[in-house]
Amino acid sequence: MANDEALRAAALDSKAWPYEEARKLLKRYAGGAPDKGHVLFETGYGPSGLPHIGTFNEVLRTTMVRNAYQAMSDIPTRLIAFSDDMDGLRKVPDNVPNGAMLAEHLGRPLTRIPDPFGKFESFAHHNNAMLREFLDRYGFDYEFLSATEVYASGRFDPALRLVLERYDAIMAVMLPTLRAERQATYSPVLPIDPKTGIVLQVPIEVIDPAAGLVRYVDPNDGETMTVSILSGAAKLQWKVDWAMRWTALGVDYEMAGKDLIDSVVQSSKIARVLGARPPEGFNYEMFLDEQGEKISKSKGNGLSIEQWLTYGTEESLAYYIFREPKRAKSLHMGVIPRAIDDYWQSHTAWFNQDIKQKLGNAVHHVHDGAVPDATLPVSFGLLLNLVGVLGETASREQVWGYLGNYVPDAKPETYPELDRLIGHALAYHRDVVAPTLARRAPDAREAGALADLDARLAVLGAEAGAEAIQNEVYEAGKAAGFDPLRDWFKALYETLLGSSQGPRMGSFIALYGVAGARRLIAEALAATATAQA
Repeated sequence: MANDEALRAAALDSKAWPYEEARKLLKRYAGGAPDKGHVLFETGYGPSGLPHIGTFNEVLRTTMVRNAYQAMSDIPTRLIAFSDDMDGLRKVPDNVPNGAMLAEHLGRPLTRIPDPFGKFESFAHHNNAMLREFLDRYGFDYEFLSATEVYASGRFDPALRLVLERYDAIMAVMLPTLRAERQATYSPVLPIDPKTGIVLQVPIEVIDPAAGLVRYVDPNDGETMTVSILSGAAKLQWKVDWAMRWTALGVDYEMAGKDLIDSVVQSSKIARVLGARPPEGFNYEMFLDEQGEKISKSKGNGLSIEQWLTYGTEESLAYYIFREPKRAKSLHMGVIPRAIDDYWQSHTAWFNQDIKQKLGNAVHHVHDGAVPDATLPVSFGLLLNLVGVLGETASREQVWGYLGNYVPDAKPETYPELDRLIGHALAYHRDVVAPTLARRAPDAREAGALADLDARLAVLGAEAGAEAIQNEVYEAGKAAGFDPLRDWFKALYETLLGSSQGPRMGSFIALYGVAGARRLIAEALAATATAQA
């Protein structure tokens, strides 16, 4: 890798999106470090549902911007992962147990609702722990903040007094954005009912900003209540809360999904009302499930982080998240194999690129420039096809045995990354691929071409290389009159592998072995004979 000065110079000119984002912060503090002595990055999480990859995405992408900034600036940085766990539970998530119990606590802060999993002191504590586990697994450098703890500690009290002092100006920002009926009941301050523990959405009257006192009418019994909003007795409405947090913590950078563009605009206006400079940031596109719908914590659609890490690697997930943040992308089981292979293609390319190309390569940002020196001699797609023909009883040892046909010195000690991928391939095949496989019998023309290919493979022998085998595959298809040849390859995939898509056949046969491929052909021809009998 280039020296630090060369890296800094290249980063200042790089068009990779983390560097473009980081340059916003260079301009923000062109005169030197802020008074607080550091640049503060923040990510937010609402623990009303289980964390999913969309949640993880913000921390990862923000970390990439932070790393890019650190490559160009000597000003210290911090990253806060903030959980809005004082929020009242609005609806019961679809993907958690004990829904009836949760329904009894609707409206209460998430940290005051029992954990439906029975593991932690509250629902929020459970979800916060899951998030932190994922972040720790990736080795993120972050500080976790709980809204409940920060509110209760009094750390937000000065900013809450400021909200009351400038209450009318905040209302002037918010009211024009609301429908008439909502305007009549809207309040930026949400007292927590001392009788029921529910987060109330009621109009309030500011009584004493310095003391933090407000007055409201209890919607349940009509009693006029005068209460303090300080030290955890109330929270703020979402857009005001976001602006208050930026102000109180001194946040310099926070990104958000495209669905929050309006919130960013209004919160930025409120931050200025409070005397703060809104943070830098950008709006990314949303992840979509297999049906093209936005993934949601409460629905539990899309992929969980545990699912990806069962069937794919940490770095392949980071690679997928890095790319094209302003384009909506599908997030389902089917994208994992391609993400793994794309990661390794970029990984291999990185070592032969110049510094400008390296900085634009996704793997550079996945590893913050410290790309591990590793090789992968077989693609994940090819591994999946090998596991597929080995069947449900396939084992790691069997796979390594077949890899000896294709890879010199094929053993886990030589290729630890490949060994890790074999485990993922076995799991992915078992849970995702196997239920969809169905080999069909070849038709008459296909059977003739397969018999021809079998004869060609017999002549080539067991030591044939992938290119020689691929040539004979082509010739067998041409001799049978397949035009276009992709119809021939589709027939090979469907009759030999049970799928409409598959690998480069020369490489696959070299890996599986000529004898193994001839057995597959014999099984396919036997299926045709049975069908004709």
